[in-house]
Amino acid sequence: MSTYTADVLVVGAGNAAMCAAHAAREAGRQVLVLEAAPRSQAGGNSYFTAGATRMTHEGLESLKDLVEPDERHSRSEVPPYSKEDYAADLKKVTMGRNDPDMTEILTSNISADMRWLKTKGMRYRLMYERQAYETPEGAYLFWGGLHVGNVDGGEGLLRDHLRVAEETGIEILYEARAVKLTEEAGAVTGVTFERFGEEHTVRAEATVLGSGGFEANKEMRAEHMGAEWHHAITRGTPFNTGTMLQEALRLGAAKGGDWASCHATQWDAGYEDNESNYEVTNRLTRQSYPLGIIVDRHGKRFLDEGADFRNLTYAKYGKEVLMQPGAIAWQIFDASLRPMLRSQEYEVPGVGEHVADSLQELAEQAGIDPAGFAETVESFNASVDTSAEFNPNVKDGRAARTEPPKSNWANRIAEPPFYAYPVTCGITFTFGGLKGDSRARVLKEDGSPIPRLFACGEALGGLFSENYPGGSGLAAGIVFGRIAGRSAAA
Repeated sequence: MSTYTADVLVVGAGNAAMCAAHAAREAGRQVLVLEAAPRSQAGGNSYFTAGATRMTHEGLESLKDLVEPDERHSRSEVPPYSKEDYAADLKKVTMGRNDPDMTEILTSNISADMRWLKTKGMRYRLMYERQAYETPEGAYLFWGGLHVGNVDGGEGLLRDHLRVAEETGIEILYEARAVKLTEEAGAVTGVTFERFGEEHTVRAEATVLGSGGFEANKEMRAEHMGAEWHHAITRGTPFNTGTMLQEALRLGAAKGGDWASCHATQWDAGYEDNESNYEVTNRLTRQSYPLGIIVDRHGKRFLDEGADFRNLTYAKYGKEVLMQPGAIAWQIFDASLRPMLRSQEYEVPGVGEHVADSLQELAEQAGIDPAGFAETVESFNASVDTSAEFNPNVKDGRAARTEPPKSNWANRIAEPPFYAYPVTCGITFTFGGLKGDSRARVLKEDGSPIPRLFACGEALGGLFSENYPGGSGLAAGIVFGRIAGRSAAA
């Protein structure tokens, strides 16, 4: 057994963990990062994201110092997104269960913290392909409050983080899986970790847990969220198994946030290798569903596809699919809608897809009950309110007045060929973590901090419950990661 020493130890190498490492290093501390994955699979769930980060801003002009230049800027409208907008979206989608103090910290700091990262070499852009539709006149109107993302998505995010770490002298040990928190006199002194079949220890003045949630641990999912979650697909890293959460609880840490819910999206059920795929990453998600309808194996609709902008519903609709017979459903589009689907998702080689010239044939191909499907499409088409003009850039009120209703973007499924995309539930991250304070210190049940232990990212609970606004996970990782790093350095 060998012993390492560090001023600040960071467990994990995803977005939140690396923000903590950058902040601690900036304060002049020696920083050691332990990453359970090999170098080629490092970065936790951050690698699997599109890099979308929800931030406050005052419109396009206020973002030009942050995002990369783009010739489309002159033809783009980016509505402002205020602190109040951000807080309202968090409150709405979590049904008021978001921690108000954490919400205030997040919304107050994200804009400045992203610019802090840019000074270190992180790169950002407007997300045209995800958050705006091009008008016939060639203009772009951004929607949904989520406008900015990393250049080259999650892969670019991680590449930039690791480059900054190398440039600033942050040491990273890969294939180093932390298995135990060590303590003396009630204070955390570091961790024991396994690497290449041997056990090692790290002694550190402060330890930051940026090691993720428990989404890759099927047994913990079933224990805390219900038996059906044993069957969800792990769409991201297989290394977030909740070990450090369990260790912190062993030392008396309090739980924070909602341990019974998670971020879960519709995920390609027909792709051959659809779990923790490091090549296609987030492109197996299926997020153009607000344009069409979703049916179960009986051909019945079971949710409002147009309830709100996609990035305010997608993280909870994976659960809705999981609850259907066989944990599977199909997104349905016709020829008029197919060109609007996001090409980076629906045109992946090997994508699960059924195409047919009739609804009967489509149902038979996909394994949907033909009679139930025909009845659903017929009643849906008849209920579409065509008096409202279809506009995917706004909540257009073009509704299908059926049960369940479709509140926006309702279009008849009428023009062949017809398309069906099989989807299942892909779990991204769990919402339950450790309870922390404004300094990202891990707290006990009595509200006192566990000395020298901090948490950030998925390991820090409290912001999300049942749902979350798209891009707020990476944002929270940035803000609370920086806080954790600064606090640990102090």
